[in-house]
Amino acid sequence: MKKVSYTYYAALLGYFSLFILLMLWNTVLMPSQHFPVVIVLLTTITPLLLPLRGLLNANRKSCSWMAYVSLIYFIHGTGEAYVNGAERLLASLEVAFSLLLFFSASLYVRFSGRVKK
Repeated sequence: MKKVSYTYYAALLGYFSLFILLMLWNTVLMPSQHFPVVIVLLTTITPLLLPLRGLLNANRKSCSWMAYVSLIYFIHGTGEAYVNGAERLLASLEVAFSLLLFFSASLYVRFSGRVKK
């Protein structure tokens, strides 16, 4: 039972860390010079918001979808870290938070299936 709660709280930590990082990155730290901030936020934050209700309710299916969605941010972070040297630290944080979300959500789904209620 402890593994289930640890992995769930780690998934929540990864989710909210990624969410806050993306919000700060695109609004305060380094806003886009080419696109309006609203468009950038809609394209970066919307995929995170889709399975949020199920994640907060500890729904296994939503947690597995959240793990899949986090891979989008992993790909974006690795590409951004490779291409843009000025944003390498922020992109590395995005990679770290998306990996935390992916592994913890995946482990939560795996361990919560074994718990007998």
